[in-house]
Amino acid sequence: MLSSFRVLDLTWVLGGPFAGQLLAQLGAEVIKVEPLEGDMARQLSRRGAEFQGDSAFFLSVNRGKESLALDLKSPAGREVFYDLVRQSDAVIYGFAPSVPERLGLDRDALLAVHPRLAIAQLIGLHDRPPYSEAPAFDLVVQAMAGIMSITGEREGAPVRVGYQIADLAGGLYLSLACVAAMLRALKTGTGELVQVSLLDCQLALLTWQAQDYFVSGQVPRANGARHPTIAPSDIYRCLDDRFVAISPTGQQFWQGFCKAMGRAELVDDPRFQTPKLRVDNADALTHILQQEFGKRTSTEWSKDLFEARVPAGPVNDVAQAVSQPLAGLRGMVEDVPHPATGATLKFLGSPFKFAGGASLAYPPRLGQHTRDVLTRVCGYDDTTIDALVRDRVVRDGRPMPGSSPDPSPTTD
Repeated sequence: MLSSFRVLDLTWVLGGPFAGQLLAQLGAEVIKVEPLEGDMARQLSRRGAEFQGDSAFFLSVNRGKESLALDLKSPAGREVFYDLVRQSDAVIYGFAPSVPERLGLDRDALLAVHPRLAIAQLIGLHDRPPYSEAPAFDLVVQAMAGIMSITGEREGAPVRVGYQIADLAGGLYLSLACVAAMLRALKTGTGELVQVSLLDCQLALLTWQAQDYFVSGQVPRANGARHPTIAPSDIYRCLDDRFVAISPTGQQFWQGFCKAMGRAELVDDPRFQTPKLRVDNADALTHILQQEFGKRTSTEWSKDLFEARVPAGPVNDVAQAVSQPLAGLRGMVEDVPHPATGATLKFLGSPFKFAGGASLAYPPRLGQHTRDVLTRVCGYDDTTIDALVRDRVVRDGRPMPGSSPDPSPTTD
């Protein structure tokens, strides 16, 4: 779908690289432009979670990309990058707001090199002082955006979402911004910069919770798994101590649910006859349903409710989620061989399904494609590339002593 587009991905760590991987999943050629030391995510691991020397963190968001290691702080490195820009459709980056101008990568500088370039920028909070230089880590953004206040048990402490929703949602918006800017360039012949803030994205995802507050003046609060305006819509502990989630919204599903539960009389119970009554009497309904769910296992309940077409499903952990049959049927778990050793590793598949879509390659080694990209895209010969390697402007995949760190990221 994006097979004719080339994107230069200057992002690192999580949110931005996730955007680059999404673009690769849509078919774009994505060139990951890394500092000579590499994306710091290459060194991040959880309890030593590595495979063939690569951190699980890095592997999770860098499939299908080519890696070019380049010193953007040097004048020679900047000229190399400009040569890449001339032959590309888009640039995405996630530097702190003051960094692009300092590196010569701001909107005006890049559009002077390539007037039809799409530029998508991910920032943390805002691009003006005093917020522009503030570190914006996922937990902090979740807290500031109100997400933690509506997550967790009622009357409990605020809880972060279990994965990096601020970073990853920022990546989703960044990829959409990049595609929109590329389409604009196609239609108008003019490039533009689109900016995405992690905080903005989280505020945008408040959707109806914020709108309900604007209309009613009532501040939403955490309510556990229970839906605040629909009943029953909650999770229930079963005989095997696992939980099942149910949400039989609407009279048809409610009636089917009561029948499948063996409690058809609840349909005519005066406390539960209408959606509003069920919400008003949610505690009483929850007590009844919890007793029923406790009589059988989660597997039994999930099977029977599924066959009855009741909106319900087991509450899986991560291992159960990725091993459930649906994950395989949808191609959401893939075995990908390591390019050097042939050892296979499981990866999450692409959520985009379209004709011609292909499995993405294994994440690249640092500088793995430097020579190929500079030759194929920029037309450099071996002599030119050798000189750039010798002068420590680029790295071509061979071992190199560490150099000064790249500008600080805006996400964790």
